[in-house]
Amino acid sequence: MGDGEGSGNTGVIAILVIFIIVVVLGFLAFRGGMFGGKSTKVDVNVGGSAPAPSR
Repeated sequence: MGDGEGSGNTGVIAILVIFIIVVVLGFLAFRGGMFGGKSTKVDVNVGGSAPAPSR
């Protein structure tokens, strides 16, 4: 084997590892509510009186 034959493979693996880390951190940030991922609360007014039907 010549010198430098594995350097291309190492670069591809490094890029894939960095991509996976970025995806995992982005998912965790989204789940943590950094990008609004936790705002699943729906405000429904259950109490009170309903408006009168118009005629």
